[in-house]
Order: sequence, then structure tokens, then C-alpha cells
Amino acid sequence: MNGIKEINSYETICIIKPDLNEDNLAKVIENYQLMLANQGAKNIITQNRGRRHLKYMMKKFKDGIYIQMNYEANGEVISTLEKNMKIDEQILRL
Repeated sequence: MNGIKEINSYETICIIKPDLNEDNLAKVIENYQLMLANQGAKNIITQNRGRRHLKYMMKKFKDGIYIQMNYEANGEVISTLEKNMKIDEQILRL
């Protein structure tokens, strides 16, 4: 591979707390889009899949907002993204 990092297509789906207003939800999504772009991800497409009822409660919530992100990146970007999402209070689940 000669030091060249392989680029693959990835999809990340996360569940965000349902009590966020539209502005705060947009800020959370934009934050992760910028993080991906700054890490070298390309063709970032984000889709809000809407608020859905959860099969079981997560952090005292019965509903969550599903966000899908598709992008092209190397594996290091994924670990950085997941690490940040796991400590984010607004994210219920990856």
C-alpha cells in the first residue's frame, strides 16, 4: 500500500435525543459533518430519517431522531467519529 490509506464507502446511523429543537439538531448534525470533512471524508450525504419510537427506553427516552450519514473515508476517520459520538450527550446510540 506504500503509506496510501484506502478509501471506502461508509454509512453511520445514530440516534439523537428527541428533545432537541430544530436549531440544536441542525448544529449537532453540522458538527459531525464538519468533523468528517476536516478528517478528509468526501461525498458526505446526511439524511434525517425522522423521529421514531424505540423498542426500549434509552437514557430515559422512548423516542429518538434517526440520522444517517453516508461518506467516503479511510478507517481512521471512523474511529475518530465513533469516539466523539460515544461521549456526546446528545447521541443516544450509534
